[in-house]
Amino acid sequence: MLRHIQIRHFAIVEQLSLDLSTGMTVLTGETGAGKSILLDALGLALGDRAESGAIRAGAERAEVSAEFDIRDNAAVTIWLKNHELDDDGQCLIRRTLSRDGRSKGYINGRPVPMALLRELGEQLVDIHGQHAHQSLLKRDVQRQALDAFAASDGKKSPHLKLLTDSARCFAHWHQQKEEQTRLQASHAQRSDRLDLLRYQVEELQQLALTDNELEELGAEHARLANLNQLREGSEQVLATLTEGSLSGEGASLSDGLEHSSAELDRLREMDPALANIGDMLREAAIQAREASGELRDYVDGLSLDPARLQAIDERLGLVHELARKHHIPAEQLPAMGSQLEVELATLEQAGVQLEHIDTAVAEAQTAYQAVAQKLSASRRRAAKKLAAAVSQNLHQLGMPHGRFEIALETLETGNASGLERVEYRVTTNPGQPLQAMARVASGGELARISLAIQVITAHSGSIPTLIFDEVDVGIGGGIAEVVGRLLRNLSTTRQVLCVTHQPQVASLAHQHLQVSKQADKQKTHTDVSPILEQARVDEIARMLGGLEITEQTLSHAREMIERGQRALS
Repeated sequence: MLRHIQIRHFAIVEQLSLDLSTGMTVLTGETGAGKSILLDALGLALGDRAESGAIRAGAERAEVSAEFDIRDNAAVTIWLKNHELDDDGQCLIRRTLSRDGRSKGYINGRPVPMALLRELGEQLVDIHGQHAHQSLLKRDVQRQALDAFAASDGKKSPHLKLLTDSARCFAHWHQQKEEQTRLQASHAQRSDRLDLLRYQVEELQQLALTDNELEELGAEHARLANLNQLREGSEQVLATLTEGSLSGEGASLSDGLEHSSAELDRLREMDPALANIGDMLREAAIQAREASGELRDYVDGLSLDPARLQAIDERLGLVHELARKHHIPAEQLPAMGSQLEVELATLEQAGVQLEHIDTAVAEAQTAYQAVAQKLSASRRRAAKKLAAAVSQNLHQLGMPHGRFEIALETLETGNASGLERVEYRVTTNPGQPLQAMARVASGGELARISLAIQVITAHSGSIPTLIFDEVDVGIGGGIAEVVGRLLRNLSTTRQVLCVTHQPQVASLAHQHLQVSKQADKQKTHTDVSPILEQARVDEIARMLGGLEITEQTLSHAREMIERGQRALS
C-alpha cells in the first residue's frame, strides 16, 4: 500500500508531505483547487510521461517520491530482488523532472529507466479514471483478472492448476516443435550429403587400410625396390665374416677374432691386465659367427618378386590418391574412415528420429489441447458469473441499462495462457451495441465500470492500491451513496483513494483529505491536509451545497458522517 507521498515544485504544489492510511481515503475541495494534482504527481512517480511545463513556475526541477509498504506483497518483493533493487523490504520510488526536459527515475535510491519504473508501478497502483494506469483496459490484465476470479471461486477450483498445466503443456509442445523444425531442416539437407558419405565410406572400407599397414608397406617396397643392392652388399659382408678379408685373402674375421682371443689368453699369464680384453674378443668372435649365420639366412631369403612389388606400388598409389582427395596425410585415413562412418550412421538415424519427433509433436499438441479446452470451459463459466455480477453493480451505479459481457475470442493456435483472447465489453445505453471498454467515451462511466469490476474481483486482485478519480461524476443522491458503499467495501481488502465531489461518498471514508488553494499577489499554491471532527463536518456541509452554510446543513453533515462511521464499525 501507499504509505507516504512527497511532492516538491510540481504544478502549483510548492511542497507537500502526506501520510496515507489503509482503508478508504477521499480527497475533496473546491472546484479548481487541484484535487487531481496529487494523482498526477503519483502518476509521474510511477513512470507517466511528463513535460517541463509540469514544473512549478520559478523552480528548476520538480520531484515526487512515493513510499510503499510491501510486507504483504510477495510478487513485488520478488520483482525487486530479481532486478537487484531490494533494500530490506523497502520500496521507495522517486522521479525528478528538470526544466531542460530531462527526467530521472529511482527505485530504492538506484537510477532506473522509465520502463522499469512503469513496470513496478503497474504492480503497486491502479488508477481508474482519465489517467494512464487504467490496467483494466489491457487485454492481458482482463484475462488475468478473469483467471484470478475463476481461481478464487471456491476452495476446490481447478482453475489455477489448469492455468499451470496449460503453460507447461504449451511449453513442452513448442519445445518438441522446435526440435521437429531442426530435424526437418537437417533432413532436407541430408540427401546429397548421405550419397556422398555412403560413397566415401564404401571407398575407405574397400581400401581397409589398417593403422600400421602404411609403414609396413613402405618398408617392404623399399626392400623389393633395392633387392640387388641388398644382396650384393650382404654377400660381401658375409664373405668378410666367414671367408676372409674383403680382398679374399687371409683368415676370416671370426677366425681372426678367435686367434687373437687365444693369444691374449696366453699372454694374460704374464700380465693379468690383458684378461678383460681377451674376454671381449672372445664375445666378439661369438657374435660374429651368429651374425654370419643370420646374414646367410637373410641372403638366402632374398628373392626377386616383380608381381609383389607392382602390387605394393598400386596399393600405395591408391592410399595416397585417397589421402589427396580428403586433404589429409595418408596415415590419417583410418581415423577419417571411422569419423565418416559415425556421421553416416547419425544421418541415417535422422529419418527414424524425424518419425519419432512427428509423433511426439502430435502427442504434445493433443495434451495441450485437452488441458486448454478444460481451461476454456472454466473461463466460460467464470466469465458468465463475473459478467452477471458486474452488470448488477452497473445498475446500482446509476447505469440502469448497463450491460457487461466478457468475450472469449478463439485464437488460431493458442498460447501459454490458453485458446482464447479475453476482452471486456460494455454498453451503458439501450439500443447501443456492446463494445470494448477502451472505447467507452465517458471517463466517469469508465471509472464506474472499473469500480463495478474491482468490487467483484477485489478478493482475487493483486494490485494493493486503487485510485478512483471522480467516479461519481454525473450522479448524486442514493446512487452516490451506493458508490461510496462499494468503495468502502472494496477498501476492506485494498487501499482505496478517491477524488470525489459527493458528500455521500466522502462521509464513508476512513481518512478525509482536503485540497485547498491559496493565492496572493506573488504566487498560488495548493495544499493537502487531513481533516477531522468539525473541519470535516464543515467540508461535508460545503459539499452539500448552498450559498450559505446553515446550522441545518451542518446538522445534516454530522448525521451523514455519524451514519458512515456506524457503517464502518
